[in-house]
Amino acid sequence: MSTAAHPATPSSIRRTARSGLYAEVQLFYARQVHHLDAVRAEEFAATFAEEAVFAHSPDAPAVSGRVNIAREVRDYNERRFAADPVQRRHWFTMLDVEEQADGSVHTEFYALVGTTRPGEPRPVISPSCIVRDVLVREDGELRTLRRKVTQDQELLG
Repeated sequence: MSTAAHPATPSSIRRTARSGLYAEVQLFYARQVHHLDAVRAEEFAATFAEEAVFAHSPDAPAVSGRVNIAREVRDYNERRFAADPVQRRHWFTMLDVEEQADGSVHTEFYALVGTTRPGEPRPVISPSCIVRDVLVREDGELRTLRRKVTQDQELLG
């Protein structure tokens, strides 16, 4: 069958572009969360724009800039888990991706955080959150410009 008989329509081109962006965003988040779960603070912070704002906890003020994001990730883990060896895993799911006219990408997804301790085979799942990001491109690569994490407990209170 000839491809001329079935030319690409504008809507099929948009769907292909959107599916490509969706896959790119998923890969970006997979790499970002691997850094977070391994507490590679500098590598995690490098996935944010230089002037990024990171609001991750109802108990801590938002921080701005890569250096402060890296510091916050290290300090948070030291405060919470210094005497409590754990492995944390972040699961991002139900991802919605919307490209904006200005080229930024707005995303919204659910996040579950599992914490496993030595001798305890079942992780504790806490917290459950909704995450809203604005992604931008720097040197052709996606970077998080703004992240707002809202724990479900905040939505209920």
